Amino acid sequence: MSFEFLNSFKFLKKKSIIHRLDPRAKLLFAMVYTINALMFTEIVPLIFIFLSIIPFIVLGKLFHQWIKSIRGLAFLYIFIIIINTLFITNNGFSFSLAMIIRITTMISAFSIFFLTVDPNDLALSLISMKVPYEFAFSFSLAFRFVPTIAIEAQNIIDSQQSRGYEMQKKGIINQIKNLFPLLVPLIIGSIKRAFNVAEALESRAFGSKKERTFYFTIRYSVTDWIFTFLLLIILVVLIFIRLQIIIMPEWFNWGLPV
Repeated sequence: MSFEFLNSFKFLKKKSIIHRLDPRAKLLFAMVYTINALMFTEIVPLIFIFLSIIPFIVLGKLFHQWIKSIRGLAFLYIFIIIINTLFITNNGFSFSLAMIIRITTMISAFSIFFLTVDPNDLALSLISMKVPYEFAFSFSLAFRFVPTIAIEAQNIIDSQQSRGYEMQKKGIINQIKNLFPLLVPLIIGSIKRAFNVAEALESRAFGSKKERTFYFTIRYSVTDWIFTFLLLIILVVLIFIRLQIIIMPEWFNWGLPV
């Protein structure tokens, strides 16, 4: 059991086209691809949606981190296949495959978002969208703590193993049992950290002044508008295809069972 895959959601400062995009454009990207994945249960359109996200991973120079995020979901994929194969008698494996592609697409979209968006820029973008500063700061703070939680979880696993506790037993039942000695100290540590952060914010008079100033502001560039326009076109086209499948399913015989 390893939580290193959570590091694949840690911001990486790189020089790439995707990194230079506005955080709001990348947030729209993650939301559009999530909607696209949720619209379909057919395998073929889901494959096309998934393949269309690969160029963004390559342009962002994120392939290694993306592989980590997908590899960390292997247990979930196996669980989906087993459950659907056992309890869905008609095309259970095909349905499992469609769900795996759907989850992979959504995880990939948000992985690109988190890997390419600086937490400070994320807070500024939320504030520019008229989100209250307290909520924007809380979201960006949670954003920062994802890698920290991953490191702490791995430290707990190493500590348990150094005391002779076998955390690497094979089998689904054993994997579930291994979560309890991990989650309890992880939750307690997270609560303590939350209190420490709250005390630090109070000591700095957080929230005492409603109007705030910032070192810099972010602006939508021409590239961001073009990227947004393309995303909206993709969304509209896929919505149209989804409606056509519902109205005239005989016209869209994908050749694969759902």
